Amino acid sequence: MRIVIILISFLSITCNQSEVSSIDLFDDSSKGSIEIDGLSFVAPPNPFPSNPMAEVKAINADWIALIPYAYTPKDKPILYYNIERQWWGEKVIGILESIRLAKEAKIKILLKPQVYVPGGWTGSLDYSKDKDWEKWEMDYTKYILEFAQIAEEHKLEMFCIGTEFKISVQKRPEFWKNLIDKIRSIYDGKLVYAANWDCYQKIPFWKELDYVGIDAYFPLLKDKIPSVKALEKSWDPIVEEMNAFYKRIEIPILFTEFGYMSLEGCAYNTWELEGNRNQTPMNELAQANALNALLNTFKEQEWWRGGFLWKWFPNMQGHEGYLHKDYTPQGKKAFDIIKNHYN
Repeated sequence: MRIVIILISFLSITCNQSEVSSIDLFDDSSKGSIEIDGLSFVAPPNPFPSNPMAEVKAINADWIALIPYAYTPKDKPILYYNIERQWWGEKVIGILESIRLAKEAKIKILLKPQVYVPGGWTGSLDYSKDKDWEKWEMDYTKYILEFAQIAEEHKLEMFCIGTEFKISVQKRPEFWKNLIDKIRSIYDGKLVYAANWDCYQKIPFWKELDYVGIDAYFPLLKDKIPSVKALEKSWDPIVEEMNAFYKRIEIPILFTEFGYMSLEGCAYNTWELEGNRNQTPMNELAQANALNALLNTFKEQEWWRGGFLWKWFPNMQGHEGYLHKDYTPQGKKAFDIIKNHYN
């Protein structure tokens, strides 16, 4: 009942959107296509009450990213995963059921083990002593190889070796190169790493992977509700930079994450907006315009392979208290934007 009420509330919410013409919402000027049209699944706290894959098909997505989280304290070189207190969907049992249902629906899968640092960020993870790095790396290797084995056993199409380890990949590049070799010895599918938007050019091991992965939260415009055209123009220098990077690296680019919250100003510093969401007015059009501009822009780039929308709540489970302001397009104007592009 709670899930139904939340979904209905999404459909009934109205926002002050008179500042921008509604024609922006359906300005799909791109003639390109998206090879990887994915959704990032939020691991639910409990087993699926019903099969969530019909909802994936309804938005024309052919891929999902499944994320079995691990946890690292800020002050200890240790990593926990697949433990009792985690949500069902984050544990092996939930991942296996998600794989089964996706396979039945002929939906392709990126398995994306991801580390969460409570009160911190993986990009800031750092240790002053080699022995601490080695302890953490031993735990991380065990975690990654266990899920790489699952990916191989179930013939999943893609596997992500890590997400946003800004300091680690610079200070410990040999660890990552050795880890890639170990994964390759187990798993035969495509490999990607998810770099934060501000450091994708500094990753030392792209040549060892099949895709350059970028979590594409580039700050664009501060406007509360920027138009699609204005947003497309703001992408121009970023596209030029990526194009030059691709010509050097010659590996296709994939957005391992992309998305915007349904808030005024959502196309600027997303990480700051997350902390201020309660004080920021909701606006579906701002979110829809930002997604439309991104997809219009990158569908035309021959080196771009698509990406995984952050994020999607199967059966509307997880973080229900603020879904109406979150990244999900479910029950919002952005739903049709994604559906039209993914089609």
